[in-house]
Amino acid sequence: MPVPKGGIVFAQGDTCDAVFYIQAGRVKLTVVSSTGKEGTIGILGAGDFFGEDSLVTQHIRMGTATALVDCTLMRIEKGAMLKVLHSEHGFSDLFVEHLLVKNFRYREDLIDQLFNSSEKRLARILLLFAGFGKDGIQERTEIPKISQETLAEMVGTTRPRVSSFMNKFRKMGFIDYNGGLEVHSSLLTVVLHE
Repeated sequence: MPVPKGGIVFAQGDTCDAVFYIQAGRVKLTVVSSTGKEGTIGILGAGDFFGEDSLVTQHIRMGTATALVDCTLMRIEKGAMLKVLHSEHGFSDLFVEHLLVKNFRYREDLIDQLFNSSEKRLARILLLFAGFGKDGIQERTEIPKISQETLAEMVGTTRPRVSSFMNKFRKMGFIDYNGGLEVHSSLLTVVLHE
C-alpha cells in the first residue's frame, strides 16, 4: 500500500488490527503524553516491521506512525500474521529476531538517555541513521533528510542545542552538508570518547 510523505499510517488511539512491513521508505513513530508533549521513539526503514502491539491483547495504538517520505508498506491483518507465525517457521524466526533486535535497541536507547550527554546521544542517533555497525563501517554515508526538531525529540533536548552540536560536528569534520547530511565514520570518536 502506498503512503505519501506526511501520511498517517495509524494514529495514537486507533484500533490495533494489523502489523506493517516497510518495503520502501521511512516511517517515524511518535507518542504524545497526556500533557500534549510529543516524543519521537523511532525512525524505521525498509525491511522493518512496526505495529506489533496488535499481536498482543492491546486494543488501541500507543503511538502514531507517519511516513517521512513516500512509502510502500505491506499491511498484514492480525489474524493473517498470527496464522503465518504459527505455520511458517522461517518467517517466525525472522520476526522473532526482529523483535529481539528492536527490544535491544530500545534498551540501548534508554541507557543512552540515562547516562550520556545530549551531544553523545545526537552522535549515536546520526550514526544509527547512517547504518554504521550494520555491514561494516563505511567512511561516509548520506542519511535521509530529517529535521532538527525530530532529532531534538529523539535526543531529548532543544532544537537550538541540536543546531549547536551539528555546527560543532561540521567544524570538526564529522559531518558535511552537501545537499544532504553526510555522516563520517570519525563521528564515532564523539560516542567513544569519555
